[in-house]
This record gives sequence, C-alpha cells and structure tokens, in this order.
Amino acid sequence: MHFKTFLNIFICSLVFIACSDNKEGWEKHVRDKDALSAQLSITSSSLESHITTLSSDKFQGRFPGTVGEVKTIQYLIDNFSNMGLQPGNPNGEWIQKATMTGVTSELRAQFITDKERSVLMTGKDIIGNSFVKKNKVNLLNKEIIFCGYGVFAPEYEWNDFKDIDVKGKIIVVLVNDPPVTENGELDNDYFGGKAMTYYGRWSYKFEEGLRRGAAGVIVVHETEAAGYPFSVLQNSYKGEQLTIVDPSKTPLSFQGWIPKSTANKLFSMSGYNFDDQKALSSKKDFKPIVLNAKFTSRINNRSRKFSSNNFVGKYEGNDPVLKNEYIIYTAHWDHLGIDRSLNGDQVYNGANDNALGTGIVIDAAKAFSKLKNGTKRSILFLALTAEEQGLLGSNYYNINPLYPLEKTVAVINIDAMGNTYGKTKDLIVVGKGNSNLDQVLEFAVKQDRKYLVPNPSPEKGFYYRSDHFPFAKNGIPSLYVGGGVDVVGKGKDFGLKMQNRYNSDFYHQVGDEILDDWDFAGTEQDARILFRVGYAISQHTEWPQWSEGNEFRAKREKMLSKLD
Repeated sequence: MHFKTFLNIFICSLVFIACSDNKEGWEKHVRDKDALSAQLSITSSSLESHITTLSSDKFQGRFPGTVGEVKTIQYLIDNFSNMGLQPGNPNGEWIQKATMTGVTSELRAQFITDKERSVLMTGKDIIGNSFVKKNKVNLLNKEIIFCGYGVFAPEYEWNDFKDIDVKGKIIVVLVNDPPVTENGELDNDYFGGKAMTYYGRWSYKFEEGLRRGAAGVIVVHETEAAGYPFSVLQNSYKGEQLTIVDPSKTPLSFQGWIPKSTANKLFSMSGYNFDDQKALSSKKDFKPIVLNAKFTSRINNRSRKFSSNNFVGKYEGNDPVLKNEYIIYTAHWDHLGIDRSLNGDQVYNGANDNALGTGIVIDAAKAFSKLKNGTKRSILFLALTAEEQGLLGSNYYNINPLYPLEKTVAVINIDAMGNTYGKTKDLIVVGKGNSNLDQVLEFAVKQDRKYLVPNPSPEKGFYYRSDHFPFAKNGIPSLYVGGGVDVVGKGKDFGLKMQNRYNSDFYHQVGDEILDDWDFAGTEQDARILFRVGYAISQHTEWPQWSEGNEFRAKREKMLSKLD
C-alpha cells in the first residue's frame, strides 16, 4: 500500500474513533452518578419559589435602571452567595456594569402627498422612536422608498436596494425573509426555506438601513410573518426605550413599525396596492420603488444615562488546563416594568418571561455546587439585562467579554421556556440541527424517556430573538430549547392549547403571572436535563461544533484557528 494512502486511512480511522469517543463520552457524562445526585437539588418547590419572588409586584416588572433591577440583582447575589459560588467578574464583583441610554420619545408623524395628508395616531397607526442624542429630532418631507424585504444577501444573489441610493431617506420594508417561490412552491435553497434567517429579523433591517445611511427605517408588521401580534410591539414601545452607548455610531433618526392597515393607506396614497407590491418583492428581479408620499415626524426626546447590570456567577473547574474554558448558562432577568397609564393591574410581572428562566439558572448553579467531584471546565451563570430592549445585555457582554470568547465552549440559553403544565414526552429545540449540542441534549432527554422535536414555527425566527444569539453570531455553539407540547396523560392537543393560550393572552401582557393551574413538575424535569447537558460538556475534552453549512460555522473555525 502506498504510504500516503495508508496515512489517509490512518487519519480517517482516528477521526472515526474520535467521533465515537465523543458520542460515548457525552452519553457517559450525562449518566454520571455525581451529576444524577447533584441534580436532585433542582426541585419544583425551589423553582416555584424563585419564580414567585422574581415575578411578584415588589419587583415592579424588573425594568432595567429601576428599583426592580436593584431588588433582582440583590436576590441573585444572595442566592449565589449562599451556594458558596464565586463572583463571576474577574474584578471580584457579581456584576458587569453595562452603560446605557434610556430615551422616552413623544412621536408625531404623518404621510403627505400633494393631494392628501394622513396624520398617524401614535400607538395605533405607527410606533417608533429615535436614539439620536437630541431633545428634538425632526424629519420633514422625507422621500419614502419601498425596498421590499430590505435584504442585501450576496450569497443568495439577492439585493433589495438595486440601483438606488437611500441615504437620508426613509425606507419601508417587510418583516421576515423573502418567501422565494418557483412555480408557486417554496424554494428551500433560499433563506432557509420555511425557517427564518437573520435577514428576516427587524434588528437586521434597522442595521442595514443604518449601514446605507438611511434617515429612518419603517417595518411593516404582519402578525403571521412576525410571529406575534402588533400589540406586543405596542406594549414594548410604551415608555422608556434603552440602547447601548456606542459613540462610534450615529443612530437612525427614526426607527419603527406600522401595521398593515397603515401600509395599505401609505401605498394607496402613492397610487399603489400594497399586496401587489408585496407580491412583486418576493421575486429576485424586484426593484425598489419611490412612493409619492413623503414622511414627516417630530420627536421630543427625554434621555438619561445609567448603568444597568449583567449578573455573573462562576463555578470554577478543577482541571489545570480546561478550567480556563467556559460553558455559559444565560437567561435574561429583565422584563417590561410598570405601565402607569393602565387601569387596574399595571405591573408586567414576567413570570414565564423570564423569571422562570432566571430561576432555572439559579437552580442549575445550585446543582453544580452540590457536585462531589467538580467539573473540568468552568461554568458561568449569566443573568442578562435588557433582553426585552433588543438583547442589549448580551450584546454588551459580547462587545466587552469578561472571559475570552475564543475560550467559550458553548452557551445554554433559557428564555420563556413555557413548560408550566406538567411533564412532557418531548422537548422543543429551537434551531434543531444547528450544532452537535443536539446530540448531547438527546443523550440527556433519553434518560427521561423524552424525544426531541424541532421548533414547529421556524418561520418566526425564535433562534434570533434571545440572548444566546449574540454569542452565536460570534461563532459560539448555542443551545436554545423550549418546553414540549406532548403532555404526559393529556396529549399534544392540550400542550398546543396551553402554548397558544400563553402567546395570545399572556406574552408581554400584565397577565404573565403564576396561575393557579401551573404545574412545575415539567419545569423541574427540563431544568435537570439542561444541568446534565452543561455538566457533560464540562467533563468532555471535545468542543461542540456547528453543523456543516451553518451560517456561524466559519466564524467559529476562524476563531479557533487563532488558538493553534
């Protein structure tokens, strides 16, 4: 046999053996007796206690920069101190201060043509603001350009900005990805097929408008395409809006949303039919159109600078080398605060979103503290601020990491997990197939005779809507799961009914509180599973990897190549 051929076979054999070892290693570690004993400290009663406390009226809806934040951070410090864990900030503190600007905007806006004027009712016909550092931010008779989905994606040969300069103008764009079709069927080669890509998120569309020098970006909201009703935006845009202080960037003069009813009016004023233009924008040869209507807005801003806090706890590994590698559990502690304009209940308690996730992180930390033999890698417990304002705390950490991102092995994120109706036979993986973290999770759920299912609504882009995403953008494999729907003894129809009830009646509503029919047995089971996943990764020398073709894989490979 030729030596080169022999060498190739030998290398391939090593790769095969390594892959086999990885599988056996992860499976072995999720069944480790030390972990199985430690996980018993995660209980329904302790989870219920955390969630009850954090979502109580005393915590005032946990809005950043308020008394609610002070109480929340102190609650986290007290719990982690009692476990005997270390402050996670290398400076010896439990917190990472994230400098922010809070802006309260009073908006007046209208569309104008030579023949017609449409004055928009703020909160009903339009919502939005500006983070420009001025007390008054006025846009007068700005040209409006419809730019389809507002996407520039060379890898798909897609450009919604063909032959047009949007600098200093207002662009109107659609939510979600272009639903590229061929013969009436979805083309799965474009934009992930049914699944939303980051190009579909409103945050990308604002970023792209800013890159191109637009004065403002208006996103047309449609409930099915966005994955939530317009009321979610209305509630989120009441009162103060937060942003990270970034002196290198000049913000958009206007960023906001309009419902379809307002879009219909805007297009009809300009002599177009909105649905017709939306259909045309789904084709690759779409070109932007200049609308006849102009946009005028007047914004009065009140602003303040303040520091909010990411909470960071640490469980240090005991391997001399691997202890400098990190697994991070993330959950956002914040919610929407108080709305004084409401009659009756005014507190957005955020029990499911995300007192539940924060409680799971606390109990996961407690389980690690109960290990007799410790872990090889170190574990960080990161309770993040201002997720509800656009993942600000997570973005801040990724811009200012306390530990090197290239030494961060994986992220396990818990956000509005939603399993408050009993044990389930399944567990939903948001972004299933993104990485081999699914494999570790599958080994863990089999111990509870559960099975994994993909997110049933990938078109809603949930993977891009929570705190793990800034880590994923930086190349770090990130796991994000949701509670299952195949409820033991009650079936899938019941589970779907409960999930739909939450989404329609409680998501970002003051009613997101602990209800009489909540059952924490499933929460306990899923929290234990996520603990075992983190434990298995902490014990095995292999690094989790993105799947072939994943949009974040190249970033990770480039990052790790610098360590060689």
